[in-house]
Amino acid sequence: MRSDSIKLMHYPPLPMEYDFLQKIEAAESPVFSYSVCTLTTRIEEYREMVDSFIRAGFGREDCEFLYIDNSAQNHSDAYTGINRFLARAKGEYIIVCHQDILIDKDTRNDLENKLSELQQLDQRWAICGNAGAAGPNHIVYHISYPDNVFKDKGKFPLKVTALDENFLVIKKSAMLATSADLSGFHLYATDLCLHAEIRGFSSWVIAFNLTHKSYGNADHTFEQSRRQLIKKYNHAFRNRWIQTPSAVFLLSGAKLRWFYANPLALFAVRMWNGIKKRL
Repeated sequence: MRSDSIKLMHYPPLPMEYDFLQKIEAAESPVFSYSVCTLTTRIEEYREMVDSFIRAGFGREDCEFLYIDNSAQNHSDAYTGINRFLARAKGEYIIVCHQDILIDKDTRNDLENKLSELQQLDQRWAICGNAGAAGPNHIVYHISYPDNVFKDKGKFPLKVTALDENFLVIKKSAMLATSADLSGFHLYATDLCLHAEIRGFSSWVIAFNLTHKSYGNADHTFEQSRRQLIKKYNHAFRNRWIQTPSAVFLLSGAKLRWFYANPLALFAVRMWNGIKKRL
């Protein structure tokens, strides 16, 4: 009689010590308080930015400064570079910022007060900045520009759906990342905000003032980045049936999903998939 039982293999124990095994603790302490990360094209301007951080209280004893040098040639676009920063950084908070900012208004103490306030308001925040948008025609900001121009609009802290890239603070423990299938130097903060929401976190604008030496550069590559991002997330957020080994269900944000999820709709989808397999 044939037996379908699984035969277990018995191996003798290996004569070795297990001191190579590494136990991961539930919560490991960060090495630094802050990791300041910047893609650079002008080294002197970047050093001026670093000097402003140090003067504002971000000392070298508990802060690390990481950069990717694109000054001679482009070694990394923003999406790839930020993922490298996020993987390499050892700070509790990861600051991703432009090289053309100066921390010359508010200080480290001001930032920490704002982060403490945000933590009390929403423990699941993952990323914040000084400018962003909470919806169509709801753009907010708290930022200075050259010639003592200060722009302030919004009631902060404010939960948003997108952030400006000039200054971002990312919680290391949120383990965010940018999309592997996007590239360029625009809209990566929006991509991070979308990833945060998908992972169950939130994004915020806080009232942290600094000087941004430019008003941004929406060049010809911006439209290309916009199209790429829209195409990606239109596909990612599409209505779809999910079949697991033990269940089938519909994912949809549509209010009429009850119609699409009824047994007749599921039968039609299954029949169509069966037909496609035979084509």
